[in-house]
Amino acid sequence: MFTSFSTALSALSAHSTAIDVVGNNLANLNTPGFKANAISFYDLISQNVGAGQGAQVGFGIGTPITIRQFTQGAVKVTSGALDMAIQGDGFLVLRDPGTGAEVYSRGGNLQVDREGNLLSATGQRVQGWTEVGGVLNTNAPVGDITVPVGTLRPPIATQNFSFDLNLDASAATGDTFSRSIEVFDSLGVSHIATATWTKAATPNQWDYALTFPDADVATPITPVTGTLTFDTQGNLASPLVTDPPIILPVTGLNDGAAALNLTWNLYNGLTPRITQFSQPSAVSANQQDGAAAAQLVRVGIGDGGTILAQYSNGQQLVVGQVAMASVRNPESLQAIGQNNFGLSARSALPAIGLPGTGGRGTIQGGAIESSTVDIAREFTNLIVFQRGYQANTRVVTTTDEISQDTINLKR
Repeated sequence: MFTSFSTALSALSAHSTAIDVVGNNLANLNTPGFKANAISFYDLISQNVGAGQGAQVGFGIGTPITIRQFTQGAVKVTSGALDMAIQGDGFLVLRDPGTGAEVYSRGGNLQVDREGNLLSATGQRVQGWTEVGGVLNTNAPVGDITVPVGTLRPPIATQNFSFDLNLDASAATGDTFSRSIEVFDSLGVSHIATATWTKAATPNQWDYALTFPDADVATPITPVTGTLTFDTQGNLASPLVTDPPIILPVTGLNDGAAALNLTWNLYNGLTPRITQFSQPSAVSANQQDGAAAAQLVRVGIGDGGTILAQYSNGQQLVVGQVAMASVRNPESLQAIGQNNFGLSARSALPAIGLPGTGGRGTIQGGAIESSTVDIAREFTNLIVFQRGYQANTRVVTTTDEISQDTINLKR
């Protein structure tokens, strides 16, 4: 009879723990990337009452086991440039700046400190790869991600330019068509290079001339001239892709910049960029590979975990890559606070790599993964655990009354 005291007390303790877990789940209802805990109860060993096959009476319930449920949370689109959500398995890899310990998180609300280090919301440094010298080597070991906060990107001198255009096959001899393109020198100063096409007397031929403004140079640049020949189908037949490139050399720039050698690319791989059909002469696209000096405008995270830097000249460059860790048994991880997890003795070693590879999930930029706490389920559990606690208090009361009756038998 008196084992019912300890049995009921073990149940009171277990249900009290369960209510604590529910309370923690509800407290983290709005914590990004939080994974709810589930309670697992188990009974204690039973004793045999009487000889042979006598009745078995249990000793109550053990301390509940909490199991972290790593289910996918809802992904909410946000306005934060540095927000990211993990879809699928995996964790962000973080390093605590104080202890140097490596921890793991699903919280994707990131920030940047004054030195440009990419941090979690609670101050741990996000691990991944940073562009060095224009190269992003994701085969190298992971390290702190540093973004170019407040930097001025140096200018890039133009080396190549191109026009995608059609020249009117029905044009009369001597008709001209011209287009200009902005190019940049080594100091980031812009200049205008002009290409002019003139219909030749010979069928299917156009003469071209590449010119550079006289006002931008100490000595006028001699135009580069030549002839384009088309076949009867309107396709460029000469120059061939294997012929020497057409180059406009520019020396003696007034601003003191280095000389330019502007290469006109007539082909996109093996495909000619210029045609001659019976349609009005028109440019459909043009491009060049130079850029002026530019200020950093903003830094954001794109899909796949790429760190994108946008500059005032319109360029958007990849300057970093977020790494992800995959743990085969994530339920063995221990919550260590600040929305982070640490390895336990039962945890498999994390496999770190690029998102979307090796079984790792993907990353969506400009979004946050919500907590997996289901408020309806938690309130239901709260009621069930409360009823369990109340029922076992009744067992204690009943056992106490029986004990008093037993003691009174001697009177």
